[in-house]
Amino acid sequence: MHQRTRLITMMAILIAIGVLGSQFLWFPAGIAKAYPVQHAVNVIAAVMLGPIPAITIAFMIGLIRNLFGLGTLLAFPGGMIGALLAGYFYQKTNKISWAAFGEAFGTGIIASLFAIPFAKLFMGAAFGALFFFPSFLTSSISGALIGLFIVSRMKSTQQLKSFHLK
Repeated sequence: MHQRTRLITMMAILIAIGVLGSQFLWFPAGIAKAYPVQHAVNVIAAVMLGPIPAITIAFMIGLIRNLFGLGTLLAFPGGMIGALLAGYFYQKTNKISWAAFGEAFGTGIIASLFAIPFAKLFMGAAFGALFFFPSFLTSSISGALIGLFIVSRMKSTQQLKSFHLK
């Protein structure tokens, strides 16, 4: 029971960081805005909690941001696919760098391609094959590097062991 409470608490903290952080740290990236905090949170969640909690956190960040009018529907595939691959790659390799790579590849490449039919179906907008690629890749790489830095620092100071909940 104690472990489940710690998991839910950590998930709530990461969701809050993702929602609030996106309001303070963003930059223009082509036709869209880059929100690297979401991607940093994905890497942190993937390493600390695993793929399923990381996907859940990404979904909740996207949901809250959309409910408050602070994001677009593209936050769902962008955040969730990157979180899945970050968690999966970390689970298979136990290397933080692979979690960061999974986030950048999952969001920057796969989610940017998935966003095209997603945008057409749910947003009524049709775009070319590489329309989302530059902004998704810029946002995910910058966020994955931030997440890599944070988790590496936590690991080097032994803080990661006290928070590791998997």
